[in-house]
Amino acid sequence: MAKVPQPFLFGWKEIDAASDLDRLRLVLSAIPDEGFMRKLEKKRGKGRNDYPIRPTWNSLLAGVVYQHISSASLLRELRRNGELRDLCGFDPIRGAVAVPSDDAFGRFLALVVRCRADLAVMFDQLLDELAKVLPDLGRNAATDGKAIRSHGKPVTSEEKRQNPDGRRDRDADWGKKTYRGQKKDGTNYEKIVKWFGYKLHLMVDVDYELPLGFEVTKASASDSPRLLPLLSQWQARHPEIAARTETLAADKGYDSIQNNRVTFEEFGIKPVIDKRSMWKDGEKTRPVYPDRVDSFVYNEKGEVYCICPETGEQRLLSPMGFENERRALKYRCPAAAGQFVCAGRRSCEKNTNTGEFGRVLRIPLELDRRIFTPVARPSHKWKRLYNGRSAVERVNSRVDRVLGFERHFLRGLPKIEMRMTLGMVVLLAMALGRIQIGQMEQMRSLVQPVRRAA
Repeated sequence: MAKVPQPFLFGWKEIDAASDLDRLRLVLSAIPDEGFMRKLEKKRGKGRNDYPIRPTWNSLLAGVVYQHISSASLLRELRRNGELRDLCGFDPIRGAVAVPSDDAFGRFLALVVRCRADLAVMFDQLLDELAKVLPDLGRNAATDGKAIRSHGKPVTSEEKRQNPDGRRDRDADWGKKTYRGQKKDGTNYEKIVKWFGYKLHLMVDVDYELPLGFEVTKASASDSPRLLPLLSQWQARHPEIAARTETLAADKGYDSIQNNRVTFEEFGIKPVIDKRSMWKDGEKTRPVYPDRVDSFVYNEKGEVYCICPETGEQRLLSPMGFENERRALKYRCPAAAGQFVCAGRRSCEKNTNTGEFGRVLRIPLELDRRIFTPVARPSHKWKRLYNGRSAVERVNSRVDRVLGFERHFLRGLPKIEMRMTLGMVVLLAMALGRIQIGQMEQMRSLVQPVRRAA
């Protein structure tokens, strides 16, 4: 043993006893699990109670809070750490023997997997509680899909499908995502990422970076078709939060006429969805009014131009907002706003019935639902709202690094769903707990230590 030159004046128990356990205390105090505990205890009935339900459940939550990648790692820590056992509720007299065996803990996990729908109920309850203390929760949302790799191997033959060996994941399949872009030198690139497993379809709050809703599917499920069912399910479970939602940001994987139309018309949410390039090569602009001769055209970026009747020059019109009653975007000539002198001013005055210069142009959304959205694409507001989509990417990063899906040992869709729901419940419980003790600035963190009150 290394000799300590001078003993400390106070021991750690007198100064900051079990400081790191305060993170688990926050989760245990905020999570609404009493009904779930009674259900599990009822299922056990009069069976053996060597390892009680409640301490075992608390230890499962501890595994998420302290980022244990496996049950074996968690059980080793419980046998070593007496303070953690006490906080979870294990009998202190029995000591390390009170910790469940590997088989007993595995049976408990199987029970939680079968009752994973109750975990979703806890998620909904926590989200409603957070909405009470965060009045603007859900105002701006973002969604994205995330690859979740399976620990199991794919089924490679019919024989292995009929005779599973326990290493195969029979629920998972292959997913693929293609990334396209342009390098600094102007050359185009394409990157294809493949994985075997599942996909998380996640919707988060942009401002607080908290999950609002999620769904786990097979890896082959596309992002775009899952958007409207996710919104429908979320609106049914949380109508008050959904009623305050104004915008939804998503990448071009969700680009479709139906997603833009239904998101706005049925859910009352303005879609801020990036779009794919689908026009034919060489097609730069299209007329706003193709059935008549006019000087207004638009491009695939959603920019609207006026063609000067004198010089033939195309000039970008300024967005003026959105008229909800007409379901139309408003644009105005920049020359009328005094930005420059237009050579075709007299021609414009002759062509208008009122003789005015610089008329307001209204473009109905139905002209092209992919290009024209309630928030004009060329506007600064659209860019600002779309930049909020990075919030869902940061939450996805926490799913990997904090919740442990970057390296895990799970096989099968039911186990993935249970573990994902449990992780989301812990994230919301930690956020609610930190808000209740006045540490709102750390509400998104599962790893930051809890500050002690002076």
